Amino acid sequence: MKQQIIVNDLGRIPYRDAWDLQEKLLREGTDAKAAAREAGAGTIPQTRHHLLFCEHPPVYTLGKSGDMDHLLVSDADLAAKGIQFVQTNRGGDITFHGEGQIVGYPILDLERFYTDIGRYLRNLEEVIIRTIGEYGLAGERSKGETGVWLDPSIPGRARKICAMGVRCSRWVTMHGFALNVNTDLSYFNNIVPCGIQDKSVTSLQKETGRTLPEEEVRARIVHHFSEIFDAEMVRGALFPAGADI
Repeated sequence: MKQQIIVNDLGRIPYRDAWDLQEKLLREGTDAKAAAREAGAGTIPQTRHHLLFCEHPPVYTLGKSGDMDHLLVSDADLAAKGIQFVQTNRGGDITFHGEGQIVGYPILDLERFYTDIGRYLRNLEEVIIRTIGEYGLAGERSKGETGVWLDPSIPGRARKICAMGVRCSRWVTMHGFALNVNTDLSYFNNIVPCGIQDKSVTSLQKETGRTLPEEEVRARIVHHFSEIFDAEMVRGALFPAGADI
């Protein structure tokens, strides 16, 4: 029987508010698993899977192992530009979130899929690789660098189109991926994206030469998420009426 994943669109939401919601859903999952363990063998945890989509106002986020030196502007500059800065508990280094970017936060109980974080990250990458492939782009992985890239093995041409960073507690995941669709890439000039010095950042808009409908891209992500995770995607209460999933 396929797992069900509840898909919701939070719209434009401050980063910290989305983080709080993720933490709440993660705690619901871990609490359910703890209750099942206390009830004894044979008790099935009542966990639910979620995929949250959103867009954030401009914000730089730093992963728990990130380097503050990769933020290249001062607090005063951030305030003047209207950009927030948040230190997070996800993996990875520093990245940017903002308008024109599709951010996805899967909150999954991996024990109901597989218990392998490496496989989970490769599957998230595959979702994005298949999605951008529908726009004629050959997404690839770069050894030792999580995310989705274009031309990662060609010096001077390697560029990242989707950043990823996750956290997992008792096999329940949070945080996720950020796909640059129509993103203003100039924001990345203020950081060393993902802590990688010699590779640039790109977007679907830049690569295709046209502005793309973000609802269409999101629907394709959901389709490929269903394929890769062999799951049934169901509309949540926060998903816009009439929008495709």
